[in-house]
Parts: sequence; structure tokens; C-alpha cells
Amino acid sequence: MIRTPPAADPKNAKLGAQTLTSASGNQPVQILGICGSLRAKSLNRNLLTLAGELAPQGVSVEIFDLLPIPLYNADVERQGAPEAVAALKAAIAAADAVIFACPEYNASPTAALKNAIDWASRRPTPDVASVLADKPAAIVGGGGRRGTVRAQAQLKQTLASTRMELIDDVEVALAGLRGNTDENGMLTNQEYRDLVGSLVQAVADQVREKRAAAVS
Repeated sequence: MIRTPPAADPKNAKLGAQTLTSASGNQPVQILGICGSLRAKSLNRNLLTLAGELAPQGVSVEIFDLLPIPLYNADVERQGAPEAVAALKAAIAAADAVIFACPEYNASPTAALKNAIDWASRRPTPDVASVLADKPAAIVGGGGRRGTVRAQAQLKQTLASTRMELIDDVEVALAGLRGNTDENGMLTNQEYRDLVGSLVQAVADQVREKRAAAVS
């Protein structure tokens, strides 16, 4: 669903740190945020920062920077994964789930985001699954009049092909972001903020349900 904003909430949100953690529980949930925009002040990156601020108790969101990731090249891969790629794969493997912030460029996800997924989807050996396989994932995005729905639709197809477990109970496709942010680019619209918070909760719930099923 495309969300078109009502009047902006006058309350400003504070720009958070790149890793934000609420009080930890016995089994904390670690979420990795990956943004398709490389801009330092990207509004979509700020959605991930907000996700960390709104995370429920025991849930943390850490943002991984894609700027150092080189373009995928099979010749380079055969010589060993570049350091930045190895770091990306390790971060995904260590996380319980991934939230992708998906800007829309020319009606599709960004090249940076698709490239990162291409690297992460590569198996270390033919008999070992990639770090993306069976990993819970969700998508958040905003911008323009359509809220990145076209890019998100394509990204869902890509994630399905990697065997990620897509969580789509809550759709966060936010139209008109620029009129609903403060001077730091953080969301002030309460409806939008509630949607982001609901998405983080849905991801945490999925992770915990998966854990419970594994031990039942």
C-alpha cells in the first residue's frame, strides 16, 4: 500500500547512532539494516536509523555501509572475496534478520543494493548455502509519489530467488518523504513512524517464532 502523508507531525525526531539497541532480553534479536542509497544523508538510510530507535525491548538494528563493496566480478571472486564483501557476508550471517531500505531509481532498486545481494548470494562451496538462504528479511522504502513500490516489487523477486524468508505482513512504502522530515532528514509524520515501528516488531516476532519452532 502506498502511504501518502497527512499533515506532518510537528514533533521532530532525533538523528540516532548507526547502531541502536533497546534493553536486551534473554535472547536478543539482532537485525542488520542494508540501504540501497550510498548518500550519507539518505532519507532511506534514516528509515533504518529510525527502525533502531523504535526497536522493541531486546532488539537492535545495525546499519551496514555498502559504499566499499566493489562491483561483482566472478574473476575477482575466484581469487577470494574482497575484504568488504567478506565483512558484508559475516554481518548477514551474524544477524537474525535483515531489513533492506529500498530507494527507487528509474522504477527499480539501486545498482548498489542489487550488487550487494549478488555478492551475498554466492555460495562458498556448491554444497553450502549462501548467507541469505532462510534468513528472515523485510523491506522499507520511501520517496516520490509512489513510495518506491515498483522498486520493492522487483526487490521481492530478487530476494525470493536467494531463498530469503520475506516478511511482508507490514508494507512500508512511504510517499512524499521530504515534506515529512525534520532538518536532519528524520521522519516527523507519526503515521509513517508507526509503520516503521510495526515493521521492526513484525521482524522480531518472526525471528522469535522461528527460534521457537526450531526447539519444539
